[in-house]
Amino acid sequence: MQEEWAKTSKRKRTVFWRFWVGGCLLTLLAGCHTVSPSAVPVTPPAINPAARRDGTREMAELLQSVAKTTDPQAMPILVNAERARMLKIEMESAPDKSIQAETRLKYAIELLNAGDTETAIAEFDRLEAQLISISPGFWKANRHRVRVWQATAYMRLAEQQNCCTTNTSQACLLPIRGTGIHSKIAGSTHAMQILEEVLKESPDDLEARWLLNIAAMTLGRYPEGVPAAWRIPPKVFQSDYDIKRFPNVASAIGLNLLGRSGGCVIDDLDGDGNLDILVSGIGFQDQIRFFHNNADGTFTERTREAGLLGETGGLNLIQADYDNDGHTDIFVLRGGWMAKAARFPCSLLRNNGDGTFSDVTAGAGLMRTGPTQAAVWLDYNNDGWLDLFVAFESGPGGTHPCALYRNNRDGTFTDVAHQAGVDFVGFVKGVVSADYDNDGYPDLFLSVMGGRNVLFHNNRDGTFTNVAEKAGVTNPIASFSCFFFDYDNDGWPDLFVVGYKPRGVENIAADYLGLPTLCEYPCLYHNNHDGTFTDVTTAAHLHKIIQGMGINYGDLDNDGYLDFYVGTGDTDLSTLIPNRMFRNADGRFFQEVTTSGDFGHLQKGHAIAFADINNDGQQDVFAQMGGAFYGDTAYTALFANPGHDNHWLTLKLEGVQTNRSAIGARIKVTVRTATGLRDIYKTVSTGGSFGSGPLRQEIGLGKALELIKVEIDWPVSRKVQILQGVAMDRAYQVKEDQDQAIPLNLKKFSWPLSP
Repeated sequence: MQEEWAKTSKRKRTVFWRFWVGGCLLTLLAGCHTVSPSAVPVTPPAINPAARRDGTREMAELLQSVAKTTDPQAMPILVNAERARMLKIEMESAPDKSIQAETRLKYAIELLNAGDTETAIAEFDRLEAQLISISPGFWKANRHRVRVWQATAYMRLAEQQNCCTTNTSQACLLPIRGTGIHSKIAGSTHAMQILEEVLKESPDDLEARWLLNIAAMTLGRYPEGVPAAWRIPPKVFQSDYDIKRFPNVASAIGLNLLGRSGGCVIDDLDGDGNLDILVSGIGFQDQIRFFHNNADGTFTERTREAGLLGETGGLNLIQADYDNDGHTDIFVLRGGWMAKAARFPCSLLRNNGDGTFSDVTAGAGLMRTGPTQAAVWLDYNNDGWLDLFVAFESGPGGTHPCALYRNNRDGTFTDVAHQAGVDFVGFVKGVVSADYDNDGYPDLFLSVMGGRNVLFHNNRDGTFTNVAEKAGVTNPIASFSCFFFDYDNDGWPDLFVVGYKPRGVENIAADYLGLPTLCEYPCLYHNNHDGTFTDVTTAAHLHKIIQGMGINYGDLDNDGYLDFYVGTGDTDLSTLIPNRMFRNADGRFFQEVTTSGDFGHLQKGHAIAFADINNDGQQDVFAQMGGAFYGDTAYTALFANPGHDNHWLTLKLEGVQTNRSAIGARIKVTVRTATGLRDIYKTVSTGGSFGSGPLRQEIGLGKALELIKVEIDWPVSRKVQILQGVAMDRAYQVKEDQDQAIPLNLKKFSWPLSP
């Protein structure tokens, strides 16, 4: 069958130590519980009562305690206002005017990052006057640097006065037009004036050139309003294929949430069959928010009702049913990019099955701090219970080995990373899992920024071996988001890794214009079916500077081939670059459809999820937006699928011997087409390394004439379940121990559209 498949004050300290000691004790106790890798959970052991205790209030207190005691000097992000206050004191006490001027520049930048834009602009103006007065020569040498910051500040002011005040469906979408054009024009007008002055002195400055064109767009002056010498030709933004416009309906349905970078989960979180949305933000006070899908084109926030108040922060979220009780739980990742200040623990939020969640982190043995945004659920020992791999960022902030938490099947976990050989130390920004060699056991890929990437092969004995060199997947050296996906439908997981090397928007501009760049390109690795991969990036038309952070895949047009969307950016406020969408052309190469689909959002793109939110068989795309600086806020986007004339199938799998979420189960759908039989493959997961789509699988069938059969390869039982009599354009539930698929009657609704 395997071949056939295709292969913290006292009170604060008390709270902290209660969590720390309790968590350590439970971990030690859990370590006495031995799990046989081949065990089948027919009669699971009793749940440890401590693992069920709701520690939400204690976690909320701990998070706020850590936030209040965080040293701004140790925190490169978020605490910009406090850093600005400290710089102001330093500036006012500077021993000479030159040091004062240099400190004033830092102060102005920190004010800008804090969102106090008008004060920042005033400080840039004072800096200019000061430098001209004390040292005209120094001003001449540094004028360009200051003027570009001034322009950036004016552009941010324009965004705050327009996009963050009246968030229309076309706001910030490249090329900006329609209702996205600013009504308050002072900010962008000043920016254009400054940038034109810069370019007159430095005509080859690609950063200034790019920003000039963006500013002109916001005023409705692009392209004619940009001098020809500095104009970026509109043709460079043209799409390779018309995917049809996906309107941003977030504002129309009340999901335009203003926030900073964070995570998202789209899944049925309250058991009514409809996909709900959970979002998080990196900020200390950024409340995790739960939105219930009303199945009528509206959502209702139920954060308080869900018991989530006080659960703040979280750069990423991933979901799974870790305790096999039929309810989808959430893991919250905190501390990413925070270096030495990363003292915020992650959270395990247990779904109680009644619309509420409980923080069970300490009781589950998962209380640990460290900088992380990357984790993945997988059943590494095939015992039918999901384990958890958490990757950390080791760098100047300290050494943080990765963790592999084995599920003890009683609500607790034990870290076995060292024994398993996966206690890797590196600056890991993404982790994903798949059975890349089709041997029945899930493997792990780690995207390492500033080092060689890691591919841990599962040895099927509880250990892993790093085979990245042999497999040929060590690049890119500067990398971030990643995912496994079978882009060519041959039954073998391929791998995509985004290059990420922040060097400013000039490199993005250079790439659009066909000029040399200093950034790293992504890598698309084709699975060779023999444990190795081939880099096919250029052949797949993906040799582009993408600068990706959030990333996920899905099927935009239901043609049966997986497309993907990249949330782009970096911390610099001048990095106003489009998020980018790529359509899979029959598994051969990818076509950019960013502008034809209206996906080119210029704000920082983070968590991405493809999901059929309105149950019409067409996948919509959700993007959680915003930066890492406190003032770099943006609105979420929900791009509604306009519909395509292809068939589809939705499957909600439920494991019995396999983990109940069915993560790792592989699906093969055989359809008859006008040219013969065609196989379409999908593996149950939440998608990419930053953003989580639903665990139910939404599969495009293209121009199929008939659905012949569905085959499901269940990882633990090794049963290949064959389902016949399944109709196209329908949704079904499939249980591992049943021979028939059960039709699901999901309520379909239309999206309200806004201008």
